[in-house]
Amino acid sequence: MSDSDKKAYRYLTGPDDAEFCHRVSQALRDGWVLYGPTSLEVDAQGKRHCGQAVVLPAFLPRDLKN
Repeated sequence: MSDSDKKAYRYLTGPDDAEFCHRVSQALRDGWVLYGPTSLEVDAQGKRHCGQAVVLPAFLPRDLKN
């Protein structure tokens, strides 16, 4: 995906496992930055699900840049 095709904001979700961590790490290597806290929910079966917002640096609010 070219930079011009990227959305400004992504919300990564998945089970609380190594694959989720790798997806977030890959997003950071691809130039995204974390935005807000990671969320963690436990479903009725006791499975944990994570979520993490990432944004492109150009779309960070001015008070959060550097």
